[in-house]
Amino acid sequence: MNIKKHIPNLITLINLFCGCVAIVFISQTNYEMAFYMVCLGIFFDFFDGFFARLFKVSSPLGLQLDSLADMVTSGVAPGYVMYTLFLKSANPHDVIASSYIPFLGFIIALGSCYRLANFNIDTRQTDSFIGLPTPANSLFILSLPLVIEFSESLMIFEILTNHWVLLAITLCSAYILNAEIPLFSLKVKKFNFKDNALQIVFLVISLILVLLLHFTAVPLIIIFYVLLSIINNIFLKK
Repeated sequence: MNIKKHIPNLITLINLFCGCVAIVFISQTNYEMAFYMVCLGIFFDFFDGFFARLFKVSSPLGLQLDSLADMVTSGVAPGYVMYTLFLKSANPHDVIASSYIPFLGFIIALGSCYRLANFNIDTRQTDSFIGLPTPANSLFILSLPLVIEFSESLMIFEILTNHWVLLAITLCSAYILNAEIPLFSLKVKKFNFKDNALQIVFLVISLILVLLLHFTAVPLIIIFYVLLSIINNIFLKK
């Protein structure tokens, strides 16, 4: 039996396991551990493809398995987080708001599912992305309860606990996942500054934001990534 061909799929399954554990932590409102487990899942998500290419064992099974694992880690988990945020923002005396509106959070899971299925058949997304990748979107959503918890700003707390704001974030999340917006990839093909200037600038600024703002930096980094990609697209057209 060729052990090498099973290694990438095993790594993918570890990603799935991390997503399952993250969901358990979300159910316990332990958002920090949930965030770390999703980060770990995304880490394994990156390396399953890396080892598949390294061992030259890429397969249709691995492609489908990768999307199924991502659906849990980067689809169901962020959808569940948004559900819990809606639940906390709802007036307990408003039956409709507290009983039904929170389920709108799972629109994120639906948007993620559509993107993952479309990604598998879209031949344009080999060197870059079209629409926000599900792992980036998942980190954005998973970071929101941590921003609420650790931020000392009352304004940020009031914004992120407003159900209208949460609804806007949910709808924007589902849209940006599937929008026809080219976004640059962090893959390094040539080891020189000229060909990787955009990626290097992004990573340096992201690191600075993390050091200064900690969890609050995460949603800012994702927004910065989208805006930087749009600006880059404008310059490429000129």
